Amino acid sequence: MTKKILLLGSGELGKEFVISAKRKGQYVIACDSYAGAPAMQVADECEVFSMLDGDALEAVVAKHQPDIIVPEIEAIRTERLYDFEKQGIQVVPSAKAVNYTMNRKAIRDLAAKELGLKTAKYFYAKSLEELKEAAQEVGFPCVVKPLMSSSGKGQSLVKSADELEQAWVYGCEGSRGDIKELIIEEFIKFDSEITLLTVTQQNGPTLFCPPIGHVQKGGDYRESFQPAPVAPDHLKEAQRMAAKVTEALTGAGIWGVEFFLSHENGVYFSELSPRPHDTGMVTLAGTQNLNEFELHCRAVLGLPIPEITQERMGASAVILSPIASKEAPRYRGEEEVCKETNTYLRIFGKPFTKLNRRMGVVVSYAPNGSDLDALRVKCKAAAAKVEVY
Repeated sequence: MTKKILLLGSGELGKEFVISAKRKGQYVIACDSYAGAPAMQVADECEVFSMLDGDALEAVVAKHQPDIIVPEIEAIRTERLYDFEKQGIQVVPSAKAVNYTMNRKAIRDLAAKELGLKTAKYFYAKSLEELKEAAQEVGFPCVVKPLMSSSGKGQSLVKSADELEQAWVYGCEGSRGDIKELIIEEFIKFDSEITLLTVTQQNGPTLFCPPIGHVQKGGDYRESFQPAPVAPDHLKEAQRMAAKVTEALTGAGIWGVEFFLSHENGVYFSELSPRPHDTGMVTLAGTQNLNEFELHCRAVLGLPIPEITQERMGASAVILSPIASKEAPRYRGEEEVCKETNTYLRIFGKPFTKLNRRMGVVVSYAPNGSDLDALRVKCKAAAAKVEVY
């Protein structure tokens, strides 16, 4: 049952996945572009290299001969994963899924054109001129994003034509990989947005976690809460869409499927990640019988997941760095968080800081039926007490 797992990307999500894998006796090699990344601190071995270098990626695979490759980030030479899959290596969830979802163009065209899911109106732009032309079609306000990025990098809400040039520059600067093409979307007037964690199994039915509400700033997650209040018909439609798109992409694992919800216009498919989702860190508060990392690990290993149950309500709030420094970060205020009842502090262990980099998270829980808004306020107040310096 012991497998050798090559983890591509070693951030905070990868760290929790490694912990889950080690609890099940697995052997993990954690990879990233810098030394001392969070997942490396709990893995059996580590490799430091650029995963956008296809030859370097092949060399690491040849060196370690993994049974399973688990991508955790977007900046990977993903087309090489098809070759690894042909060699008999399990790619999570599948090489097709990773290739499609690492690029907004592929996944949006699959969802809207092939599967017929409701999405915002969208166009692509390879130049500022094309961006301006698309904006006339979409109208203002509109949203401009890189085709490949993470944590909201390069995303802009454009309110007028005067802001398009700045959005083009910011989008290209925030793009991961070597793709310099942006997507421009109609701005959906939504009432809320959710992440629907969806689990596909090797030998079992597709399962859904209770919906997670989240708040973003600049396209990056700041807080999340579970269960999000969602109308039953909207939840059913979101589950239908999530099942349809994950089935088309194939493979086993957990998926973070994002939706916009509108009382007037219903459910819109937004984005999808083929791995644990940052908003899903709220599950570390014990909101479910199995947190998202344990679910991913079971699905990857082909272990059965009989059910997903909601155990209690939860909230999460991030700890951001107000500074940029190559020195190891220090923290103060941790004892203040630990004074709070039903609250956990998670410091990710990143070896250096960037401005507004996510350095930790606070998660809080309360019994089902409690005041969710009050829980969110409590959690955010606790996270605000931790200072990175």
